[in-house]
Amino acid sequence: MSIKISFKKGIAGKTSSNLVLFVDEKFNTKLIKKYISNSEFSYISDLLKTSDLNKKMLVFNLNSKKKIILVSIKKNIINYDIENLGAELYGLINSGKSSHYFINSESVVSNTKNFIGYFLHGMKLKSYNFTKYKTKKEKRSININIIGKKNNISLKDQLKFKALEEGTFYARDLVSEPGNVLHPDEYAKRIKSLKKYGLKINIYDEKKLKKLGMNALLGVGQGSIRGSYLATMEWKGVKNNSKPLAFIGKGVCFDTGGYSLKPAKFMEDMTYDMAGSAAVVGLMKSLALRKAKINAVGIVGLVENMVSGNAQRPGDIVKSYSGKTIEILNTDAEGRLVLADAITFTEKKFKPKFMIDLATLTGAIIVSLGSEYAGLFSNNDKLSNELIKAGEKVEEKLWRMPLHKNFDKLINSKNADMQNINYVGGAGSTTAAQFLQRFILNKTPWAHLDIAGMAFSKYGGALNSGGATGYGVRLLNQLIEDCYE
Repeated sequence: MSIKISFKKGIAGKTSSNLVLFVDEKFNTKLIKKYISNSEFSYISDLLKTSDLNKKMLVFNLNSKKKIILVSIKKNIINYDIENLGAELYGLINSGKSSHYFINSESVVSNTKNFIGYFLHGMKLKSYNFTKYKTKKEKRSININIIGKKNNISLKDQLKFKALEEGTFYARDLVSEPGNVLHPDEYAKRIKSLKKYGLKINIYDEKKLKKLGMNALLGVGQGSIRGSYLATMEWKGVKNNSKPLAFIGKGVCFDTGGYSLKPAKFMEDMTYDMAGSAAVVGLMKSLALRKAKINAVGIVGLVENMVSGNAQRPGDIVKSYSGKTIEILNTDAEGRLVLADAITFTEKKFKPKFMIDLATLTGAIIVSLGSEYAGLFSNNDKLSNELIKAGEKVEEKLWRMPLHKNFDKLINSKNADMQNINYVGGAGSTTAAQFLQRFILNKTPWAHLDIAGMAFSKYGGALNSGGATGYGVRLLNQLIEDCYE
């Protein structure tokens, strides 16, 4: 179902259609009296005496064609909570049959800048659904009319919200696609199409990757009939030659586990093992759409981890792009191999201000943090603190986890420089991050976000209705807005 938003000029008057009004957290109705008839005001005032005032919104059905929805705004409300209110309103009206609503902006009892903008942003984010492969499409659309004098959203803010929505939805679309459609060959084509937004795109195919010596990445994909790729997306938003901000994503389009085969119940969700890359691609699209005033680069490794006569075996040893050798003890610890080459390549080629990688890397992070926080591992306190604060603002939360040289002994190999898994047991997410850190050669500030518990939600969340969440796009955009633009 689609949502259409339009803005009506003039003062909000009494309307015969469904009406949304804002009140304070005590549901004080004095200020809304002028927007409704005396009989409606008396009816609502009477029902409020027996209503649950702890709710965020109350619905009053006046007749079969009109309802009034009161939305409660708490004191000192922050932007994310405003977005949540918008999302909750969308959920409420989506479950009903009415298709036309008027939102009275003049009734907003908050001094928060751009309240209506954030409110509508929450509605739009919640409205996303992936119905591409449904043969019967729901044709109903909800028309939202914003009335009143407080409905002005600056062109700059409109562009920002639209860019964020499109970037987040693009990431969700990519994660939602099945593996038989979005394999590495198709993914590379879709990334190439982003040139039209002003991004400079380079696609490194297997021939180029072999020449570069990216054997860690190539080893993961060698069992698939599909190609393996490294894609770079550059956005130059300032004319100076300032160091770019670098974002790196794991793009394992489908992960069987290879010869270290996953059980069936864990394999069925592995179409979203490329969610880290989707966040990076969605972010780069968003930055280009809103003409962000920074230089940034997105790098994604695109592979498919399959079983075949040509697939990588447990016990194989590969030489990475960095020159360091890796003993592959478990072919299901493949994401770190893709990122290892991507991290070294990014540092060498782009010499970035910092590097942030995102990956659905370990099941262990879900054991640790569930679906409330992504794991944050970093060699830099400043970058970590900036990320945590940005995450709190958009409710894409991060929890910092430890890195320490003592963990290195768990991934040292007798036969190579390191092994790709810790077989001693424990600290699965930390040893994976410790592994990645070894491929930073010049002490570049770096953060690794393990988003395995955040990329996909079977039950839905505040700003999504279930499925792919697009986690990371809004978080990283907020980081850039707050600290680097």
